[in-house]
Amino acid sequence: MSRVLYRGGIVHSPVDDAATALLLQGDTIVWVGRDQDPEADGHGADQVVDLAGALVTPAFVDTHVHVTATGVALDGLDLTGCPSLGEALRRLAEHAAARPDEILIGHGWDETRWPERRPPTTAELDAAARGAACYLSRTDAHSAVVSTALLAAVPQARTHTGFEPEEPVRLDAHHIIRRYAFDSLTAQQRRRVQRRTLREAARRGIGCLHENAAPGLSSEDDLSALLELARSEPLPEVIGYWGEIGATALARRHGLAGLAGDLLADGSIGSHTACLTSPYTDEPANTGHGYRTVAEVTEHVLDCTGQGLQAGFHAIGDGALQTVLRGFEVAAILIGTERIRAAHHRLEHVEMLDADMIAVMARLGITASVQPIADALWGGTGGMYANRLGGARARSMNPFRALLDAGVPLALSSDSPIMPMGPWQAIRAAVNHHNPEQRITVAEAVRAHTIGGWRAAGRDGGSLAPGKPGSLAIWNCTALDPGTRLPAMDPETEDPTCLRTILEGRTIYTL
Repeated sequence: MSRVLYRGGIVHSPVDDAATALLLQGDTIVWVGRDQDPEADGHGADQVVDLAGALVTPAFVDTHVHVTATGVALDGLDLTGCPSLGEALRRLAEHAAARPDEILIGHGWDETRWPERRPPTTAELDAAARGAACYLSRTDAHSAVVSTALLAAVPQARTHTGFEPEEPVRLDAHHIIRRYAFDSLTAQQRRRVQRRTLREAARRGIGCLHENAAPGLSSEDDLSALLELARSEPLPEVIGYWGEIGATALARRHGLAGLAGDLLADGSIGSHTACLTSPYTDEPANTGHGYRTVAEVTEHVLDCTGQGLQAGFHAIGDGALQTVLRGFEVAAILIGTERIRAAHHRLEHVEMLDADMIAVMARLGITASVQPIADALWGGTGGMYANRLGGARARSMNPFRALLDAGVPLALSSDSPIMPMGPWQAIRAAVNHHNPEQRITVAEAVRAHTIGGWRAAGRDGGSLAPGKPGSLAIWNCTALDPGTRLPAMDPETEDPTCLRTILEGRTIYTL
């Protein structure tokens, strides 16, 4: 079994806060210490790697990713950060010219950041797409603009909730159209874009992704192909989730961790579909849309707990969170709190929590899988949250400090392609939360993006200590905090550059 010694660096380890070296034997860490220790002299190692002062952290875990959709964005039309409607249409026209025989799929437009303050019209989309079938999802992926040709191919969408002429499609109509668009990918296209996502993740120091698959977002074939790809090539590990109630047989077929992730309890704030207890400030007649009842949540939690699977939901608005957490509470009354805690259930997003909801999550051991970059993009007094919800509700969004202080297990993620797979970006956003009361430290954020990520799947990992899996990332970092020996995450500093990512002793990325 190969023994590889890494020395001459800065090793972030709970074993020694001044560690500079570590030794891997096969897929396991067997020693952590300092260069002057006898173990660091290189005797008995098959390979000695000089870190040259580089920072070593555990490999990161991203607990909420849509791998195929991310690959499609990386491979094609990504409108994330696009500065205007006119520029978005120009990019679409260029994309359409390069792919004349394909359904055009793009993602990432955000009208709240455009000077025009509106999405494209159908006529504008048709003209830019040259009459082709075209699907462009909004940045939150809970609504989309679609061309006349695509709508003609899926006429049944017109009869479902969420379809209004000349408006972005939402809710059930959106799910139907999205499924059609992504089902148009060939097996070869799917494999290409999935591999591209996984390689990009490894390049960013990510050793494990949680795929949040669900009907309407992907398919069983898509999920199966992804899991097989990750097993067969030197790529990050993929832990699979499927967002459907009652799909126990599917979970067993593919060895999934749970029926969780994007099992929708509501929609999104940006698309006015997150379920609220009081109306949107900018749409006073609208409280969003809830997909679940307390009884449905309770039954799902009981079923998953009995089957040894994690249960979970996508829940953003306070109305959806009330429903979901009440369902968990009823399940705990029926079978006991300890059985619920032992099952490692989880919730995604949880953006509009109050103190009582946080207390329920802490008591029942429910992990919060959160996306700090959302606050960086949409928080603050002039951001989308404030426009949609008003200042008071916007200030209470994404309460990371309150979650940690209450003892809620916290895991950081991206929801890519909604937000970029960027662990240090997520950490920076958590450390610099728009509400200073909800900021967490760099060390806490790193822990949530490593140990917290493995714990979110009910597994042990994410720590550079003897006996732990040999999964680590090596970084070129010029701005370290001397007290913590972690990157200084103030807004002006650059993110560290990943030099190497190692998953259980195997190198999956080298710069």
